[in-house]
Amino acid sequence: MIIITGATGFIGSCLQAKLWALKEDTVIVDWLGDQGKWRNIAKHAPDYVIAPEYLDEFLETAQNVTAVVHLGAISETTAKDGDLVWQTNVDLSMKLWQWCAEREVRFIYASSAATYGGANKVSEFRDDHNFVYQLKPLNLYGWSKQVFDTQVLKMIRTNQPCPPQWVGLKFFNVYGPNEYHKGKMISVVKVKFDDIQNGKAPKLFKSDQPHLADGGQARDFIWVGDVVDMILWFLENPKAISGIYNCGTGQARTYLDLAYAVCDAMNVSKKVDFVEMPDALKGQYQYFTQAHMEKIRKAGYIKPFTSLEDGIGQYIQDYLLKSDSYL
Repeated sequence: MIIITGATGFIGSCLQAKLWALKEDTVIVDWLGDQGKWRNIAKHAPDYVIAPEYLDEFLETAQNVTAVVHLGAISETTAKDGDLVWQTNVDLSMKLWQWCAEREVRFIYASSAATYGGANKVSEFRDDHNFVYQLKPLNLYGWSKQVFDTQVLKMIRTNQPCPPQWVGLKFFNVYGPNEYHKGKMISVVKVKFDDIQNGKAPKLFKSDQPHLADGGQARDFIWVGDVVDMILWFLENPKAISGIYNCGTGQARTYLDLAYAVCDAMNVSKKVDFVEMPDALKGQYQYFTQAHMEKIRKAGYIKPFTSLEDGIGQYIQDYLLKSDSYL
């Protein structure tokens, strides 16, 4: 049995769909809520859904658990409630780590590319452990993920109890189906799709950096199917090397590339409107991200990553333009 926290969310529900297809027994730890998140798992229901407030009670008697995939978190980059973020992103993560260590259960958890903060060179997106301590996140969310990463590394360095296999995945900019509940944190791909569906040209932020052209901001955009494949690879290789790994494609693409790919997938002319960046994002905005992927390749993961154009085409044609857009 595999426990997945945050499994009615975006990445979690896509992972649940794949495990369901593989006939794995799963337990979801999450709230279904009243905003339609149940639709994310409607086609691939788990064996159990446990509300987070009952997690402790469930763990006391849980049997035959082979792995915990901890994806539940407060993931808004604009989050302000430091106490709540700490309780959710740090304390809960530590509780699950300790439970897995005691029960000898494998543990995979979500870190984030937000830990890299204002890094703007490929060499600054390295996932080797010694480099982790040098990172300076720009926001509360990224800081909370950085805190847990460093706590994990301290426990390993001081020979404290740890799960038999542990993996922290630094997710870069993930896009794909089942993200529709995410509000302002939804992927740029979906936002540009909505612009065009509403009869408008896709909007992009102007650059406020003198050396960077409008639309030249670049990110490592990764198709959610590739993220799920990487998680499954670790689940299928229990003796694989433990550690913190980047989860991106290893290739930065500009927002202009992304907007044009959306236009192509929707068969409209390539036209973009540039707008001013909101004050709330200034100073917290990453202008460049590109995952350094050599470490995971050396560990044995050889599957190629989906190109931005192919991923956007698949997302739009197979999901967003369908009457049922859920995975």
